[in-house]
Amino acid sequence: MIANWILAARPKTLLAGFAPVAIGTAIAIRDEQFHFLAMAGALLCAISVQIGTNFCNDYCDFFQGADTDERKGPTRAVQSGLISPRAMLVATILMFAITALSAYFLYMRAGWIFLVLGAFSILFGVLYTAGRYSLAYLGIADPFVLFFFGPVAVAGTHYVQTLQFDWSTVIAGLGPGLVATGLLVVNNLRDIDEDRVANKRTLAVRFGAAFSRYQYTVCIVGATIVPLVFAWMTGNTWPMLASLVVIPGLFVMSKVWRHDGLELRPYLGMTAGLLLLYTVLFCVGLSIG
Repeated sequence: MIANWILAARPKTLLAGFAPVAIGTAIAIRDEQFHFLAMAGALLCAISVQIGTNFCNDYCDFFQGADTDERKGPTRAVQSGLISPRAMLVATILMFAITALSAYFLYMRAGWIFLVLGAFSILFGVLYTAGRYSLAYLGIADPFVLFFFGPVAVAGTHYVQTLQFDWSTVIAGLGPGLVATGLLVVNNLRDIDEDRVANKRTLAVRFGAAFSRYQYTVCIVGATIVPLVFAWMTGNTWPMLASLVVIPGLFVMSKVWRHDGLELRPYLGMTAGLLLLYTVLFCVGLSIG
């Protein structure tokens, strides 16, 4: 039973919520203003909203026909009968309730903007796949992933600890945001045929597989440029260690360009690995500098 819920939470994708919180916290530590409870609240908010979005996606895609027996991706809990639709709906509501409570704590710590961000995070988590005019079905989910799992999460995590806004945190957030978008691109490229049949108009469906491969390349290469810009803004060159991700990134990009369908399944995990490595190198660089 627990294994089914872990599967539904999609643990490989949860790094997209962890990474920006880790980077924002590392910058706060550099500024000598680390605040444990604020960091914990930001992490709980990020992870709960992502799990809630994944649960909602599992529930909605089942009813909207995107998840079928022919899907190439990992097993979906509702579609496969591992979790009932009612249980998944209740779990979705519970996770978004945790997000709301976390956002309220952040509001108490740092002001009204975190209530707004929490509300929008939940709203877009629901609208990601709920309904035929949802973000994923219209093909406009990518910029929301970049924005919320990038600059918003990094800058927000830093601000809630330091109570000071720093433009460099917005730039730093583009790195994890771009790699997180790469996760979505691989997912959509893998499922392009099923999504086309279900009229799920992702960017891969709208513009084709070649577009998605170029998009993935831009995401990974773009993320490795971000530390260079951050170093120029702050004078701290050590976070440029994160740019070394381009080396394994080139290998994964070459595989994404050569494979389709089921063959792409390993590269979702590898992209998550790139995100983890990027985060570790960026944070280590900040600690050295």
